[in-house]
Amino acid sequence: MFIHGRDREADELVAGIEAEVERDTGMRLERPRETITIHQRHSIGFGRIAHTMVARYPRRTVLGFSLFVGQAFLYNAITFGYAQILSTFYDIDTYTGYYFAVICVGNFLGPLLLGPLFDSVGRTPMISGTYVLSGALLLVTAWMFNQGMLNEVTLTACWSVVLFFASAGASSAYLTVSEIFPMETRAMAIAFFFAIGTAVGGISGPLIFANLVESGNPGDTALAFAIGATVMIVAGLVELVLGIAAERKGLEAIAAPLSAQAD
Repeated sequence: MFIHGRDREADELVAGIEAEVERDTGMRLERPRETITIHQRHSIGFGRIAHTMVARYPRRTVLGFSLFVGQAFLYNAITFGYAQILSTFYDIDTYTGYYFAVICVGNFLGPLLLGPLFDSVGRTPMISGTYVLSGALLLVTAWMFNQGMLNEVTLTACWSVVLFFASAGASSAYLTVSEIFPMETRAMAIAFFFAIGTAVGGISGPLIFANLVESGNPGDTALAFAIGATVMIVAGLVELVLGIAAERKGLEAIAAPLSAQAD
């Protein structure tokens, strides 16, 4: 709001939040220790935003791209053709939605229970850990499926565990791209990486997995799982190398606003 010239409204909004926090905690908040000079403007063009992401923060752009593509491939590897897998390998043609509901439980509990650790333990270890662990668990699931060790119940249980960790990591991808670029680009960054990630993982993923699942060969379906798992693990390794320690930091400290002026 301040960047766009709405000084009074911004001050009233923040003052209201601070007063509420002081009232709820019974403690006085410390005064800010740092200042920043802002060049106010009504809008920032898409060209400036795109240039900032690609030219100014290329490593962070690679990181965001990797995280979104990784989670897109893993989710497509598991969910694409799930009903067909149940029908082909376990003769279940009805009530497949109940199996999806079980997976959704694990998918929901992951971010709910693991979310606080992304601030306390740290972004990089948690993001890379959840990505690599979920990918590794899916590789184990693929091997067990190919060996005929799983039935419809145990396969669903395995996928629930995989998505428990994968969903926490995938959720963090949105958090990551919204905080590692200048604050003026936050919404655009999410839209950009979601579009690119969905285009790569959401289009090519199903095209790859469709023929593998439809073949009726357990080895082909296991290969589909393995592909999604491998891409997820690679994304986790990229986070390990390029990850940003953004926990407990202000957005201005992570990436200087485009409207900031040097003192």
